[in-house]
Amino acid sequence: MATRINRTIELLAEDQPVYYTGEHVGHVLTYAQGKEDAATWADYFNVGMEHGAFDMAGLDEYLRGLVDGGPTRSGHRTPTVIVEAPVEAVSEEIVRFNAWQFRQLLARGVHGILLCQAESAAAVRAFVESCRYPVNEIGVGESLQQGRRGVGSESVCAKVWGVDRDEYLAKADPWPLNPQGELLLGIKIESPAALPHIEEILAVPGIGFAEMGPGDLSLSLGYRKMPQPWPALIQETHERVKAACLQNGVAFLHSSTPETVADNIDAGARVIAGRREETAVVGRAHSGRRMPA
Repeated sequence: MATRINRTIELLAEDQPVYYTGEHVGHVLTYAQGKEDAATWADYFNVGMEHGAFDMAGLDEYLRGLVDGGPTRSGHRTPTVIVEAPVEAVSEEIVRFNAWQFRQLLARGVHGILLCQAESAAAVRAFVESCRYPVNEIGVGESLQQGRRGVGSESVCAKVWGVDRDEYLAKADPWPLNPQGELLLGIKIESPAALPHIEEILAVPGIGFAEMGPGDLSLSLGYRKMPQPWPALIQETHERVKAACLQNGVAFLHSSTPETVADNIDAGARVIAGRREETAVVGRAHSGRRMPA
């Protein structure tokens, strides 16, 4: 039985791995696809807008289809929907200049945002602040400034989440910074400029999950294809990101296959980029997860 709006947060709070599907480009954002996707095996959908179309009208329709196609097999109103934003988080200024992207995405009623190419703690703090309402004050005055999200979309979002306006305002706040929050914010460490700052970046309150992006990091280091096995610097970066995640209570994202998922879970991964139901089946059995999915 569902105990939270956001299925992914519900599971992570129980220290259960979560499994997502969805590509960097080409996610079909239509009402019909939303109705079909409501029956997914996955815990959340990654909607790629870093490289895919920044389609707000389509996202509106997709979320409406998820609602009408629900509830999910786990009893939730919809699966979790997390969108990759196009902005590169290379500086605080760039994030603040492009915070309109977060406002547009959140205004559709999504459950989280993944920030790509995070390169500084200041940029990540700006991201968190841009996604928060100013009335939600946990952590403000310590490591964070007041939230900057404005009113205007909460009635639309409340319909997607299945709550009233006031409850949406209270719950649209980042977890685990706010234990009652239902908003999941993630970051990618995937460029050489971020490497001196990994531990500082992942100590920013309000981040719920993070990953080391081996594809982009490989390309920025001069590899046309991601080398296998990873060179020492990429492997070291992977381990540093994982260690910093574990130290700060941030869920670590790692790609897995049915053959590797159990070992990755045992090593600390809690967000699994498998994109295959078989990977989730093996992983859920390994962690003793109750069904339905």
